[in-house]
Amino acid sequence: MLEPESLRRLILEHFPDAEVQVEDLTGTKDHYRLSITSASFEGMPQIRRHRLVYSALGARVGAEIHALSLNTRCPSEAD
Repeated sequence: MLEPESLRRLILEHFPDAEVQVEDLTGTKDHYRLSITSASFEGMPQIRRHRLVYSALGARVGAEIHALSLNTRCPSEAD
């Protein structure tokens, strides 16, 4: 199990400018929805953004994180 705040901090380590929202979907601390807004994503297609997030999470996906829903955007898309 991964605490929501630990997950948030992990994302911020890789995307320091990010606005991160973490939602535990089931209360079991292994099914999450992440909304990440970062300038790092500027000009990237969604698949590349998601790959970067999965890379940041590493082996936690499939272990501590059983299910993950991602919403990634750059600041210009946030409005």
